[in-house]
Amino acid sequence: MTDLSHDPDFFALLTGSYARRLGESLVPAGADAAWLYAAAPFAVLAHDGGADPRFVYGNRAAQACFGYAWDELIGLPSRLSAEAPERAARQSLLDAVTRDGFSRGYRGLRIAKDGRRFWIDQAVVWQLDRDGMNVGQAATFSAWRDA
Repeated sequence: MTDLSHDPDFFALLTGSYARRLGESLVPAGADAAWLYAAAPFAVLAHDGGADPRFVYGNRAAQACFGYAWDELIGLPSRLSAEAPERAARQSLLDAVTRDGFSRGYRGLRIAKDGRRFWIDQAVVWQLDRDGMNVGQAATFSAWRDA
């Protein structure tokens, strides 16, 4: 799988889709792919558009939150970020994002690699689109706490 951590085209996909969907910028002026990956004070995750979506991106803040290194996170089915009882609510969110293009204010229970459960709060989830085609979804959040 291609390493998208510092990829300027993937950065443009993330930030461009966010701006088109939400009408505001994901990152401060002058920020680039390296800043989003290594220095952003908020988590960003993205998965592909497959039937069982797999993570294709997770910045350092997301890796710290979920307890996975890059090479462990990338390719992991994104459904595994939630425990089985929480997956129906997560799927409902993803279906709404597919229908509406984005969702703001999401709160959900997630699970880290070590089994630690935590809440994400005020998440934004948006559809990733390239040339009018949906290619996946992404999420960002800056607030999380242990459950």
